[in-house]
Amino acid sequence: MSVAPRIATTSATPEIAPAPAPATEQHWPGAEPLLPVVGADLPAPLVTGGSVRYANLDYAASAPALERVAARVAEVLPYYASVHRGAGYASQVSTALLERSRTTIGEFVGARAGDVVVLTRNTTDALNLLAGCLPSWGDVVFLDAEHHANLLPWQRGPHRCVPVQHSLEATLIALEQTLAERPAALLAVTGASNVTGEELPVERLARLAHLHGARIVVDAAQLAPHRRIDLDATGVDYVAFSGHKLYAPYGAGALVGRRDWLDRGTPYLAGGGAVQRVEVDSTEWACAPQRHEGGTPNVLGAVALATACEALAALPDAALEVHEAALRERLVHGLSAVPGVTVHRVFDDAPASIGVVTFTVDGVDAGLVAAYLSAEHGIGVRDGKFCAHPLLARLGLGAGAVRASVGVGSRTADVDRLVDAVTQLVERGPAWRYARTEGRWAPTPDPRPLPDWVADGAGAGGASPCERDLPDLA
Repeated sequence: MSVAPRIATTSATPEIAPAPAPATEQHWPGAEPLLPVVGADLPAPLVTGGSVRYANLDYAASAPALERVAARVAEVLPYYASVHRGAGYASQVSTALLERSRTTIGEFVGARAGDVVVLTRNTTDALNLLAGCLPSWGDVVFLDAEHHANLLPWQRGPHRCVPVQHSLEATLIALEQTLAERPAALLAVTGASNVTGEELPVERLARLAHLHGARIVVDAAQLAPHRRIDLDATGVDYVAFSGHKLYAPYGAGALVGRRDWLDRGTPYLAGGGAVQRVEVDSTEWACAPQRHEGGTPNVLGAVALATACEALAALPDAALEVHEAALRERLVHGLSAVPGVTVHRVFDDAPASIGVVTFTVDGVDAGLVAAYLSAEHGIGVRDGKFCAHPLLARLGLGAGAVRASVGVGSRTADVDRLVDAVTQLVERGPAWRYARTEGRWAPTPDPRPLPDWVADGAGAGGASPCERDLPDLA
């Protein structure tokens, strides 16, 4: 960021110096955390020595737990037991916790009286579950801007993919034309891009889908942590979201929506708890949600997700929008002022965006940028293709990009540190040597210690075996 020049004075010229021009960052208001998160003061070691407070700008991948969520899990952990089939006191408490959590999660997204809340592992799990419940008479329409979670499940059946246009309005027209061509069962769209943060008008899309006889599912993995969702008010038929992006990283997610498809659909996971009656050669399945929740459910994950929903719902109206807008504007304008840095968008006319910003640095691989930010500045970001390969290709970012994302625990200092670090990278280059090994950039050598309780030999960012030697990782 630019800093106002200092005015030099001498005893020979005693005139009062004019006030310095305000620094660039003073034009953009800052923000402090909305809610306390676990790890807010986590120290991050630097390759150059010492450590700094970890600046977590990777909320869009997995958000830290709210302190309230962690405390709630610790509180109920002594009561943890199997649910629905136990007569013991702990089992009864766990059953009550699970079902109360289901109600809270439904209330968080404005579920209608007849809607079902199916507890899943995450958004991907939820959308795959819905894919198994689709009627056979129509196909699925989706955009090529979708996260893989809202693209890959639909590829297994009849589907039509609509390319995004340069403007949101043109994209909506293309969607309507596609829906009008022949009957579709479902329109599957993201609520907010996990690449650029741009929001889509879900209420308008719901009206469009219904006009042409289709239902709509919204992938709210990114939208739910940042904006209010109301199924009843918007007319959206189904919504899917993840706890690990909603400050409840305990392995739970949800699919919420209309009952009829879910009651008739093939049980997602055949097993105990999903049945009414079983014989050797036949099974009578339960209705939703139990129909799709075979096996022992994730009680603690459900409690964590419900607690996060309560915490976010209790924030004042527009608090999330105001907090993120301040940080996003500061970040976008700061990065845009750095020579050779480009902030990327999908649409020319998107009316609103959540706190997700994707950028590239001319001549510097995205993975190297991310490794440098971590190793020399203690900043966590995401690099790669963000599980949205078709969209990255459409944006001309086949080699990947860097994504910074904020949340309720983010603050002005995090954003400023990122802009300052990118500025230093452009002006002076890295202070350390980096090499690409097993598909990932890393400092060479890397003197940063891992915690003692991490298993011996674990790498801080190595690729999985199936990723090795692949040039472009998601």
